Amino acid sequence: MGLDRRQENKENTEGERKRILVGISGASGIPVALEVLKGLGEAGVESHLMISRGGELTAGQEAPGSLEEIRALADVIYDNRNIGAAPASGSFRNMGMIIVPCNMKTLAGIHSGYSDSLLLRAADVALKERRKLVLAVRECPFSTIHLRNMYELSSMGAVILPLVLSYYNKPENLQDAARHLAGKILDQFGVEYRPFKRWEGMETDGILQRD
Repeated sequence: MGLDRRQENKENTEGERKRILVGISGASGIPVALEVLKGLGEAGVESHLMISRGGELTAGQEAPGSLEEIRALADVIYDNRNIGAAPASGSFRNMGMIIVPCNMKTLAGIHSGYSDSLLLRAADVALKERRKLVLAVRECPFSTIHLRNMYELSSMGAVILPLVLSYYNKPENLQDAARHLAGKILDQFGVEYRPFKRWEGMETDGILQRD
């Protein structure tokens, strides 16, 4: 069972709770996961969290103290070993799932249908129920195996969203970079995220031609 962190009932216009599943695997990119959780909370969307052991270790190494902050931000937290928890069933209504960051082991597990954890099972359910599944992959460079897994998961309906920096938004620090990536992720679900700077076009004297 999950552990409720907040008492308020976040509902959409139809009276049903707005929920998004959030998975964190063991790869660099924990600050982006933090911003995603913050954005969901600010938008009134319930975050249902599952984090792998690798994700916990990475959080401790990459951003000391962030694991406690992640748990405080999540509305519901599940034991990743409990493959009988609510997100393991397609009957558990939600808007979809975000895995951020998504390492290559997790990517391969989803591609093969090897659901030996709640995180992997929830992603499998998202695919079979045709719900939005956003995989914020983190690796550099990609091997042919990685690319093949991403291609085939994209063909199945998953959104492959690499944690790639943008520069047009002129980030001043790492938090700006993480916020921009979080905005790209939340955009996939129509969740408005105030710190996200959108491209508004380039001012030129004439037609801009790209070689």
